[in-house]
Amino acid sequence: QVQLVESGGGLVQAGGSLRLSCSASGRSFSTYYMGWFRQAPGKEREFVASINWGGTNTYYGDSVKGRFTISRDNAKNTVYLQMNSLKPEDTAVYYCAAHLSRIAATSSPNTWGQGTQVTVSS
Repeated sequence: QVQLVESGGGLVQAGGSLRLSCSASGRSFSTYYMGWFRQAPGKEREFVASINWGGTNTYYGDSVKGRFTISRDNAKNTVYLQMNSLKPEDTAVYYCAAHLSRIAATSSPNTWGQGTQVTVSS
């Protein structure tokens, strides 16, 4: 099993960019599908993006398509979320997740990071 630690969150103005990182410890990172979810106060958890073990297939939630890009570097045991054209409604705690099968919006990954706060000011 892997352990996940997110970083890169912070405060940014609308229209700006941030890159989140999720570093994994433990063996067999490259065998895991990885994903990002977010949760804003008072709202349900929302699927943001996911990527297969080889990095060849990516999936995005409708609200972030065309603005966010997920990628991974298996040599560094790290998955990234590049977030461009940020909007105030992107404000949330962002969580990294790992799963042994494809991560979709309705998935319940069995491994989660602690989360990192992203705040977008208007």
